[in-house]
Amino acid sequence: MSPSTTVSPFTGTYSADPDHSSVAFAVRHMGVSTFRGSFAQIEGSVAVLDDGALELTGAAQASSISIVSPVDFRNHVLGADFFDVEHHPAIAFESDPAHPNADGTITVEGRLTIRNVTHSVVATGTWSAPVEDPYANMRAAIELTTIVDRRDYGMTWNAPLPKGGDALGTDVTLTVHLELVGD
Repeated sequence: MSPSTTVSPFTGTYSADPDHSSVAFAVRHMGVSTFRGSFAQIEGSVAVLDDGALELTGAAQASSISIVSPVDFRNHVLGADFFDVEHHPAIAFESDPAHPNADGTITVEGRLTIRNVTHSVVATGTWSAPVEDPYANMRAAIELTTIVDRRDYGMTWNAPLPKGGDALGTDVTLTVHLELVGD
């Protein structure tokens, strides 16, 4: 749908409820399975523009990654080969104005920054209109998915498998679920 035919039941601004929101990633491992992880410390907001378009911003603290043990594995992922949290503690996203479609879908274009490298991404997903919770707060949700090539963000580490191929895939699926509370 074109922006002129979209409908936005959102008004005002919304902040992500960190207890009910998530940022997760998934990447192929050893060519046979998918390794999944997430970040515990996230923040996000959605502002509604005059024309009903939404602007999303968000960040995740890389050190809050769900990998806890083994410690060597955690240190490797947080180290220079991957997130390099000593120099780049956060992952960030900032969208262009996005128009929610009447059928509950949304496409969001924006800029994703990892390791101080920024690339344009397109994420697709769904939105849920605001409803009142038992405490008189307005809550809504947006869930988005995109795929990025980790090498574009300087995460080039890999190890060859004995019979060909690599230990770690290059495409990473990012899934963001924001339960939003109206400000």
